[in-house]
Formats: sequence, C-alpha cells, structure tokens
Amino acid sequence: MADPRGFLTYTQRELPKRRPVELRLRDWNEVYEDFPHSSLQQQATRCMDCGIPFCHNGCPLGNLIPEWNDLVRTGRWRDAIERLHATNNFPDFTGRLCPAPCEASCVLGINQDPVTIKQIEYDIIENAFDEGWVVPLPPQTRTGKTVAVVGSGPAGLAAAQQLTRAGHAVTVFERADRIGGLLRYGIPEFKMEKRFIDRRLAQMEAEGTEFRAGVNVGVDITASQLRADFDAVVLANGSTVGRDLPAPGRDLDGIHQAMEYLPWANRVQQGDDVLGPDGEPPITAKGKRVVIIGGGDTGADCLGTAHRQGAVNIHQFEIMPRPPDTRAESTPWPTYPLMFRVSSAHEEGGERVFSVNTEEFVGRDGHVAALKVHEVTMRDGKFEKVEGTDFELETDLVLLAMGFVGPEQPGLLTDLGVEFTDRGNIARDDNFATSVPGVFVAGDAGRGQSLIVWAIAEGRAAAAGVDRYLMGRTALPAPIKPTDLPQR
Repeated sequence: MADPRGFLTYTQRELPKRRPVELRLRDWNEVYEDFPHSSLQQQATRCMDCGIPFCHNGCPLGNLIPEWNDLVRTGRWRDAIERLHATNNFPDFTGRLCPAPCEASCVLGINQDPVTIKQIEYDIIENAFDEGWVVPLPPQTRTGKTVAVVGSGPAGLAAAQQLTRAGHAVTVFERADRIGGLLRYGIPEFKMEKRFIDRRLAQMEAEGTEFRAGVNVGVDITASQLRADFDAVVLANGSTVGRDLPAPGRDLDGIHQAMEYLPWANRVQQGDDVLGPDGEPPITAKGKRVVIIGGGDTGADCLGTAHRQGAVNIHQFEIMPRPPDTRAESTPWPTYPLMFRVSSAHEEGGERVFSVNTEEFVGRDGHVAALKVHEVTMRDGKFEKVEGTDFELETDLVLLAMGFVGPEQPGLLTDLGVEFTDRGNIARDDNFATSVPGVFVAGDAGRGQSLIVWAIAEGRAAAAGVDRYLMGRTALPAPIKPTDLPQR
C-alpha cells in the first residue's frame, strides 16, 4: 500500500520546468526539461491510495493510477509500465497531450494540489522505452479475419493494435501521406515530437498491423470494395469539419481554418519540400499581425506556432468570459474544473482577449486587413452585444480555431449508408456498431470533438465490439460505452 504519510511529508506539487521562453522559441523541440527520478518518486509518494480512487472515474481508460504510483514510489519501474500498458496503449501520447481529468478528480485535490499523475505516467513510459521494455507483442494465433481501420489518429491506432493482438489481420488506411492523423499534422512539434509516433508505429508494424497512407477511402477505395475486402470496418476518421465564422468578408484571403494552417508547420519539421521562394510555407505568420479566433487547445497550438514563425503580434479572441483563477463553483470536485489556464504557448506571448465577438472581416485589395469586433455578455444562455464597445483591430492573418462540428459525411459515410445523430456524428450502439452490420465507429467521428484519452478509450472499446462480432465472444477490455456520458 502507499505511504500513509506521504502526502504530509511531500506537500508541494512539483513538475518539470519549461525551458526558457527565449530559448524554446528558437526551435520546435518539446518545451519541458528533464525531471529527476528522485523528484518523481517523491511526487508519487503523495498518492494517498484512497479507499475510493476517484482518479479512476476521472480517467476514461480506467487507468490503475494508485497502483502504478506506488510502484514508482518503490522503484518497481518495470511493474509500473506493465500496469500502465494494461489499460492504455499509448501513455507516451496521453502523457504529453491529455489535460489530465484524473488529476481534477484526485482526492488529495480537495484541499491540496493534486498528485502529478500525468507526469508520473509520462516518466513511466519514457523510462520503459529507455530500458528497452516496450517490445512488439504479436499474436500467438491468427483468426483469419480481416479488419479495415479508416483513420490513423489515436482512436484508429488503439483499435488497430488491440485487434492485431487479438489475431486479426488489420489494415489501417490514412488519406494523408503519413500515418498519425491529427497527432501527426494537427499537434505542433513543440507539444509532441513526431519521432514518438514513429517508434509506436514501428512496434505496431512488428506486431503485424499494416499501414496504408495516401489512400482516401471512399475515393481510391470505394465503400463497396471496403465491405467486400474486409470482414469488419472501424471508422476512426475523426471530427474534421471545422466550425466556421460566416461573418461578412469571410471569403477574403488570409482567413484560414486552424487545420489549414497547422499542418504546414509540421510538414516543414518533417523535412518536406513545401517552402516557397521566400523560404516560407504556403501559410505562415512570419512578419504578420495575427488574430486567432478561439481560446481552446487548438488556438493555443496556433499561438505557439505563430510565435515560432515570427509573427509581429498576436491576439487570441475568445467569446466566453475569462475563467476564474481557481476552480469555479459550477465545476466542484471531482469534475474537471473551469478555471483560467496558461499553456506554454500563452507563456510565450500574445494578448488574450475574452468576451469578444467578430462581426465583420474588413478587406483591402481582396485580403483581410482588419476585424470589426465588439464585446459580448451572456444573458439567459445567449450572447448579447455590449453597446458602445465596438473596435477595429488591424490584422494580416486570421486563424479560425473554434472547434469541429463533425465528420465529413459526403463520400465514404453516405456511401456506406451509416446513420447519424442529430448533431451529425455517426450513430452507434453500446458495442460501437453503426447501423450497418460489420461497420463500427470509434473516437470523434462518433463521439464528437473530444480528448485524446477518450479517443484511445473508444478505440479499445470498439475493438472489443469488433472482436465479439467476428468471433462471438471477446477477451479484449471495453473500458467505456457510448452511453456512459452524454454524446457531444
């Protein structure tokens, strides 16, 4: 069991330091410095090994958090990675990218700073890779069944690895030229270097998963071909339709969705030949006045990218009011707290502007030149303009980072004939099966835009549903059902 006085002995929550801003803005490397194992073990000792570990409920994967915390505390690192991998295929992804809802529900967090669960997870997996403990786990027997996974983001990769290990022949299709989905082209290098995706793909290939990049399923392979060639299909194609801002002037040049902008920076870091005569990618913030509309994680990704490209200045607009500095009363423990957060990108500069709405894009010679903006307030659940607060902000580049509204329906999905929810996501039952026999869905395509930890959990759960469909029963774990939480 845990040290019963650990949280009293080590009262301070500690995390690795971020590299100095002036240093990290010169490169695209990850922003955190190394964290000594001795310090991490002290942080793991703060885990109370609660009688009712609410962190389990906070984690969609059902990670066995108190168990691997105590294993780290006692230096049993190999046992720790075994417990971590028992519930999470890719802790190297979640340890970097997950917002850690587990920490929000940590019992210690009722009246102290919560345990640094995410950092412990990160160090467990990185230590395991360093020690050579992460090896391919190919199946001992083959079922003769074939499965197609459409989409290679975290949901698709998790489903593919589970199904391959169950003995099925799995092929992952990705329409981009590289495997990884939004992990590859949506997450900036400074949040996760792409070599960490590549080492996982190498493991999966050695286990027997086949990857086919540059294949647009529904075009290069028709829906009927897909059904004929595979015994089951998993749709993990994500929620890729960006929410737009249909204000006057939206058709001006210089206004882009975040996912039109972010991939170019990642392609440069991958070494692709995408630079123009000026030495810049097709969409760049270099030398420009940038406005990012949207205050979430995607907006922060655009912010950090624009900093590194050399923007003159950056404003980030958010229509919601500024959150409180501490947990809002509307989100009591153990729920995920509404509160003001400062990411590494925010720490690097830029001005955050809350409670504002863009009502018009102003152009000059066909290119965006300014925004007409006003403040808003919320009454009865609706935003209302605050009269007399109009202002105009000059800009050269506008990035829309307001989230995503669902999967692309025309093409593959309509050709397959799957049904949709009222919100435009792919409908599914408790086994993650769609309305079409043998076709399943996992991740944002069925759930709506969500977190990486939910994507992996859904990929694992959908894999169990597919295995049961193909074999009549399954030993694969299914950590969640779509009905566990309201659909987005």
